[in-house]
Amino acid sequence: MSIWSRMRSGDPEPQEFRRMADEAYLRLPERFRALTGDLVLRTPDYPEEDVLREFGMQSPYELLGLYQGVDLTRKSLFDASGLPDTVYLYRLPILRYWREGTDTLEEIVEHVLVHEIGHHFGFSDDDMHAIEDEAD
Repeated sequence: MSIWSRMRSGDPEPQEFRRMADEAYLRLPERFRALTGDLVLRTPDYPEEDVLREFGMQSPYELLGLYQGVDLTRKSLFDASGLPDTVYLYRLPILRYWREGTDTLEEIVEHVLVHEIGHHFGFSDDDMHAIEDEAD
């Protein structure tokens, strides 16, 4: 258990948050991780302005994570975008959500990560909950 599970004062620095995201990814079931392929994980502080506009959001705190790419249910061999599928975990919105709630920071990071990776596979919310349950 990390310090972020036991205390709610102070925020992890960007490097610590990234480490937490990487650890959450490694806790996911191996068969699930094996299917993610070349998925890129990024942990910027906030979403870009164009992302907020695309989703009609006024505040950068409204979005905790984002999957960017073509989900596997729609991908074909002819998709040649050249850009890797990417999951973004937005550090400062996630930290704000953590400070306002009761879940541990690790639980929130894992939940957002599973949810966004689930979009890569075209999973339903029920599918994502089952993966989270298996990771615990």
